[in-house]
Amino acid sequence: MSLSAMFSAGSRAGAETKLFPRLRDVFLRTWDLGFTSFGGPPVHFQILHRRFVDGMGKTPWIDEQTYQELFAICQALPGPASTKMAFSIAHIHAGFLPALVVFFIWSLPGALGMFGLALGIQRVGEILPDPVYALLSGLNAATVGIIALAAVQLAKKAITDRLTRALVVFGGCAGLCYNALWYFPVLILIGGAATLAWDCWMKTKVQGIKEKMKRRKSEPREVEENISVPVDLADSASTTQRRQTSAPSTHGGSQEEEQNILPAVTMPKHGVPVKWGILIIVGFFVSFITLMVIRGVLKDVPLPLALFNNMYLAGTVIFGGGPVVIPLLREYVVEPGWVSPRDFLLGLALIQAFPGPNFNFAVYLGGLTLSKSSTTLGAVIGFLGIFFPGIALSVGFQSLWSVLRKRRTVVSVLRGIHAAAVGLVFTAVYRLWEIGYLTAAESSGISLAKEPWWLVVAATTYTVVEWYGVAPAAAILGGGVAGLGWWGTVGR
Repeated sequence: MSLSAMFSAGSRAGAETKLFPRLRDVFLRTWDLGFTSFGGPPVHFQILHRRFVDGMGKTPWIDEQTYQELFAICQALPGPASTKMAFSIAHIHAGFLPALVVFFIWSLPGALGMFGLALGIQRVGEILPDPVYALLSGLNAATVGIIALAAVQLAKKAITDRLTRALVVFGGCAGLCYNALWYFPVLILIGGAATLAWDCWMKTKVQGIKEKMKRRKSEPREVEENISVPVDLADSASTTQRRQTSAPSTHGGSQEEEQNILPAVTMPKHGVPVKWGILIIVGFFVSFITLMVIRGVLKDVPLPLALFNNMYLAGTVIFGGGPVVIPLLREYVVEPGWVSPRDFLLGLALIQAFPGPNFNFAVYLGGLTLSKSSTTLGAVIGFLGIFFPGIALSVGFQSLWSVLRKRRTVVSVLRGIHAAAVGLVFTAVYRLWEIGYLTAAESSGISLAKEPWWLVVAATTYTVVEWYGVAPAAAILGGGVAGLGWWGTVGR
């Protein structure tokens, strides 16, 4: 059975089963993700690829092209990128309700852990013991190594030609130079515009120029001047050859046709109707505008509503996933005085050791914001506010994707978006590196470069995960142990 036939059969079978078997299927394939997905979004994408594209000995849920397209879409839409990716893969495979189950499986374990941290941090003194700072610094250093490895692995898949290689470098370098809400979406759009211009306009012209130069070099000068027929014949022959190559074979179709069919057969049965998708998108923006108007009109906004507004706004304007959410959340909860800088940095360090999405950080911050009234209410508000925008837009745009993905221009734009977004992952390495070292005197975080040992920890983590197959969770915990070892020998 061909690969396309396998996916087609799998899609039909998945569409014909009832809800309970689909729920059981997704639960058995995803129940452990919320407990084992350490390392942040770049590592999460690798985990999702291994499980649902490679299959890990089981039937894949989607193929490589669909995965790459979803990756680009999740980066182009606001919200938690890896969470949207897990949700969208499950939605394609099994439908909306099973995808919602996967979302909670994916996010709740880490969210509950951050809620417990919010309860515990309220009972911690202003100054922590020195070994705790060393432990947190070691966790951060190990996470830097994990994210660096994931960035390299993602880049290998994103780079398909010289242009995408340049866009990965462009995204990484440009992301290091500046940081603003509008900046990262602009970089992603520039990547999409570059591949669109190349694929639909410049590539044809460049290839035409190269072909003319080859013909001039290969043909005698007098033939080139006096005889123009062979050139036309050559063009005609190449056109005929291209047609023959792309024509269906007697064995069920060409490889090119199978590759074009592969992504499409995994999506249509469990998709959201286009009308519903448009309604969801419109409804979301109506809710967003309403909340922002209320925020501007009311002079004394109740703290729970103000917290929800800030989290809802953050979930709407953040592009690029977890690495981008940290500086924005700092602006939204520390500057108003809701959370102290020390508690913010402690939570940032510890969330690297928690599984699941980094957007669970909002649960911790929401709990601390309403700690005087109800930590539980604050945690729930943070969770709903930060996750709802991304999931809603993901469902809405996925309904339109079955139509949009057939357009060559859209596929071309996504290729550039994918490359530029992977480049931005490299900026996460730098930004976490610059605030990863915590001490009693520098509770706001300083560069890990202040102590060479943290570079050793990051490089070792990268090496053992890449070359020796150590699980990322174990490597991150090893970084924490290395931090304690450093304190025991030279830190004190």
